[in-house]
Amino acid sequence: MIAARTNASLRIQFMLQLLVDTLLRASDLALIALGLSMVYGLVKFPNIAHVQYAMAGAYITYAMATFGLPLGASLILAALVTGTLTLVMHRLVFRKLLRGGPAIAMIGSLAVSMLVIAFCQGIAGSFPKMFNLPLTPPMLIGDARITHLQLYSVSTTVALLAVFALILFYTRAGRAMRALATNPSLAAASGLNAEWITRGVTFASGAVAGLGGGLLALSAGAHVQLGNDMLLPVFAAAILGGLGNPLGAVAGAVLIALTETLVTNLNFGPMLGKTVAFLPVGYINAGAFLILLLALLFKPYGLFDREVRRV
Repeated sequence: MIAARTNASLRIQFMLQLLVDTLLRASDLALIALGLSMVYGLVKFPNIAHVQYAMAGAYITYAMATFGLPLGASLILAALVTGTLTLVMHRLVFRKLLRGGPAIAMIGSLAVSMLVIAFCQGIAGSFPKMFNLPLTPPMLIGDARITHLQLYSVSTTVALLAVFALILFYTRAGRAMRALATNPSLAAASGLNAEWITRGVTFASGAVAGLGGGLLALSAGAHVQLGNDMLLPVFAAAILGGLGNPLGAVAGAVLIALTETLVTNLNFGPMLGKTVAFLPVGYINAGAFLILLLALLFKPYGLFDREVRRV
C-alpha cells in the first residue's frame, strides 16, 4: 500500500514538472513562431532570417541592460529596435526579392541570416553574454520547481498572446490583416491599404521576435547560435500550426515543446530491462520532427490550416 502511494505521488510529481517544463519551452518558441507566421500570411514566403531577429533582440536587450536601463525597459526598447530593423530589411531587401518569387526571397533570407550572424559576432564576439541577475530560490508549484524569472517570462508571453488574439479577432486592424492574408486581391478592391498593413505586421513580427529573443536570453544568455538553435523548432511549430495561421503556430509551439520535453524526460529503462535509461539530448529535434512528419502525412498544410484551396 505504501509503495503504491509512493508510485502515485511520483507520477503526479512527474506530470506536474512535465507540464511546467512544457510551458517554459513553449514560451521560448511561441512569440518567434507567432511573428514568423504573421509575416508569412501576407508575403507568402518563409523568412529564414526571422529567427536571427530574435538573436538580435537578445543582444540589444543585453546592451540596454549593460547601459543601466531597467530590465523591463531594456526588453521593450529591444523589441522596438528589432521591429524597426525588420521593417527596414523588408523595405530595402525582401520587397525587391519578392519580385523574383518566393523561392528567390527565401534564398535571400538565408543570405540575410548569415549577414546578421556575422554582424553580431563581429560586434559582440562569440562568447555568450550572460545577464547579471540576482539569484533567487525557485518557487514550488506542488513538487514542480520554477524560478521567478521563468514565471515572469511565461506570464509576459501569455499576456502578449492574449492581447494579440484580441487585436486579431476584435479590432478593425485585425480584420484587415486577416482579409489581406486570405484574399489580397479582394482586400485591395475593398479599399484596404495593403502596403501599410504589411508594414505594420512586419514591424510587429520583428518586435515580438526581438522580445522573445530577449526573454530567452535572460536565462540562456545572448549568443550567436541563439537563432540557429531556434530555427528548426520554430519552423516546425509554424508549419505544424499551418503557415499563415499565427495562433495555430502558437498551438504548434506547444505541441513541439511537449514532444521535446517528453523525449528528454521519459525513462525508457523499464522497457529495456534497466533501472534508468534516458534518450540523449541530441534526440530532441528528431522527436519533434517525427511528430511533424506524421502530422503532415495526414494534414499537409498543418493541423490548424483552414484556408480554402482551389485547383
